[in-house]
Amino acid sequence: MGLLSVPLKKPSEVDIAKPLKTLVQSNYRNLETEQLNVINEAISELNQLRNTAMWKVFDKQDSGLELNYRYYDQLSALESKIPVQELQVPFKWKDAFDKGSIFGGRISLTLTSIAYERTCVLFNLAALQSAVASNQRVDTDEGLKQAAKLFQQSASIFTFLKTLASATIQGEPTPDLSQDSLNALSNLMLAQAQEMFVIKAIKDNMKDLVVAKLCAQCEELYSEALRSMQRESVRPLWDKEWIPQVAGRQAAMHALTMLYHSKVSQANKAFGEEISRLQKAVELFKTAQSRSSNPTLFQEYANRAQKSLADAKKDNDFIYNEIIPDVNNLPSPGKAQLAKVLPMATHLSEDFRDLFTALVPVAVNQALAACEGRKSELVNGEIMRLREATTALNGLLSSLNLPAIVEVTASGDSLPPSLQEKASAVRDKGGIAQLKELIERLPELFTRNKEILDEAFRMMDEERDSDNQLRAQFKDRWTRTPSDKLAATFRANGEKYRTIINNATAADKVIREKFATHKHGLELLSMATDQLAKEIPSAGVGSSSQAANSSAALALRSLMESVETMKAERECIESELKALTIDLKDRFLGTLATEGVINEPAISLSEIGKLIGPLQEQVGETLARQQVISTEIREAHERFVSESGVSTDQRDRTLSELAAAYDVFTELQGYLQEGETFYNGLTEILLVFQSKISDYCFARKTEKEELMKDLTHESSRQASVAVTPIIPTHHTSTTATSESGSSAATAPSSSAPMAASSAPAPYPQQMQGIPMAATYGGNMAPMSGFTGYAPPPMPQGFNPYGTLPYPSAYTGFPPASMVPPPYYGTYPGAYGAQHQQQPPQGAPGAPNPNNPMGW
Repeated sequence: MGLLSVPLKKPSEVDIAKPLKTLVQSNYRNLETEQLNVINEAISELNQLRNTAMWKVFDKQDSGLELNYRYYDQLSALESKIPVQELQVPFKWKDAFDKGSIFGGRISLTLTSIAYERTCVLFNLAALQSAVASNQRVDTDEGLKQAAKLFQQSASIFTFLKTLASATIQGEPTPDLSQDSLNALSNLMLAQAQEMFVIKAIKDNMKDLVVAKLCAQCEELYSEALRSMQRESVRPLWDKEWIPQVAGRQAAMHALTMLYHSKVSQANKAFGEEISRLQKAVELFKTAQSRSSNPTLFQEYANRAQKSLADAKKDNDFIYNEIIPDVNNLPSPGKAQLAKVLPMATHLSEDFRDLFTALVPVAVNQALAACEGRKSELVNGEIMRLREATTALNGLLSSLNLPAIVEVTASGDSLPPSLQEKASAVRDKGGIAQLKELIERLPELFTRNKEILDEAFRMMDEERDSDNQLRAQFKDRWTRTPSDKLAATFRANGEKYRTIINNATAADKVIREKFATHKHGLELLSMATDQLAKEIPSAGVGSSSQAANSSAALALRSLMESVETMKAERECIESELKALTIDLKDRFLGTLATEGVINEPAISLSEIGKLIGPLQEQVGETLARQQVISTEIREAHERFVSESGVSTDQRDRTLSELAAAYDVFTELQGYLQEGETFYNGLTEILLVFQSKISDYCFARKTEKEELMKDLTHESSRQASVAVTPIIPTHHTSTTATSESGSSAATAPSSSAPMAASSAPAPYPQQMQGIPMAATYGGNMAPMSGFTGYAPPPMPQGFNPYGTLPYPSAYTGFPPASMVPPPYYGTYPGAYGAQHQQQPPQGAPGAPNPNNPMGW
């Protein structure tokens, strides 16, 4: 039949598993180990599916369609669930129409975008559909049905790609993905699909007028395809026989329109019209064969028209003697279009199974992370209020030498019971030696994080210096995006990490200073009981049992018990605050499904308020109670000093020092443990950041090597000369011409050869004005996949230094989850749950109710 099929784009092999696993690890830190293992297996399966599907298309068999349907569906599903701007995979695809030279094709484009990968996979799907359709047997109903369906689906994909390609490729696309190219291919596929309906109608002996209408529509579709293929921007793309083939089929469809419309005239006994249409049909069949350089094109129908014309003339000469009217003045049969561009299906595969069900959509994951951040901020705020109040209360008690002062008067020279308990607790927790060990670890942890960050910057600097060196060497020919511009976001986020480390260093300094201030007291508390007793001076003259039993002393002891009770309550409140969990996953998923967007602040604040509200009330109550108790303690202490006459001697100062040292020990131990957790958590985050930098540098290295190779071989490549026929008579539909009553275009006779252009090289128009980023394989267009990069989020609810009296380590640093995803347009599949479409008519397994033939 001579039907045309579209050539395939050639992919490059890439490993998508490692970058995907890194990305999931950094953005889904709340996943359980079992879930993470399932996702990693799914990623490996996806990687294997790509490797199989990419090359299966070149077999041009039905099996390649289903594999690529599955791969495309998985990409669409995955794209809605990960922050695609962070995926650092260099997807390289060569232009489908570039035949290149002995060195291979040179026109290619590399982007780090899943949407670009989907675009190229879709192009190959449409091309494969055209190839499988062209190989169908059109002498069987099943073959015609399959060919018509696949040609329509191919036309639909090429139409859809016009929107998708412009949305996903920010710079110049390769010529095959240009708007003019996709438009021409869509028109061609639609015309060939309509031809299948024509053949089916003729095969089934449908009414002559119906066949004529189908042929008229097919002729118009071929005319439209021919006009779009002859545009200067795309004309050099096609193989030399494509335009003649389409021109020939356009004329043949017009000839068939005339042939079958003549039968309608014969049935209506309009014998003059019959002869006029048959004469035009015979002329057009010759034109079709001449244009296509195929002397047997539609020869069966040409013979039938010639015989019918001879019979009609004979009958008219001997019987009817009707005048033969001008065919251009005769009415047209009308048109009937059965081949249509169908909407894209949500899922192309018949048995789609989402490999990444454990991952929620990006919008939901961002909302969950933002919600967790809000909860953590409120929780940390309440914990800070509690700790600050407790620290202030401890300071008050220490300044008044409480509770030791009331215990000294009762115990004489012996150690106060409270002091004995505190010293015992310090020794049980390792004493000052434990604090020293924790403090000595800080420089090592700091250095480890600094070295990881420094290595990330070293890799970026090395990549930048290499790019600048080659830019200086090749000058204007080195057209890829400069490293400083491309890695600007990486560097900015790296500086934020450095600020975090510096803030943590400042926190370390405060801890060291506090440790040094209370070192003597900590050393005393770490001693054995008998040694500690020797270090404490003897009681002064004012010590007496009478003072110990005074009303003021009893009041102070009672207040001290209230203080301990209040501290215990605060520990419980703090534990409850830390244990608070909120899971709005189902709520966010439902909102996204019903409304298309998630109003996270409104939902989160409402639900968090219900959760944390009762605890906030408890915090407020204990703070108010502290104000009352603090006033009572001061008053009782003044009465106690006045009544007992206890002096503030060296023993009292020592006991006060030990009480303060105990509070500092407890405080520092907690901070140091949190600090170690902080540094270890930051190490994990920085390793992910360094891994992303490594992926970025690898992508740039691949890009650099490809461009270097192309620039090196450029001088040895000779573009082949393409001889393309020019057919000036086909720019308008011959059917349209006859309907308008204008004179028919004169077609070249079979003896007049077509004019040929001497185009100097393929793609002359495309190559002009297209930056080398789009024309040379190694040179990427601007790597938009990096521009929206956000650093991995901080561990949820983790801000260990937020309660210290110096800046928080994370101040001003937004979690990655708060950075909105890039906008890729409203094409179906960009975010599957947000842009759902109904399954298309004519999709695999779906019926076409508009098909009167029951296909």
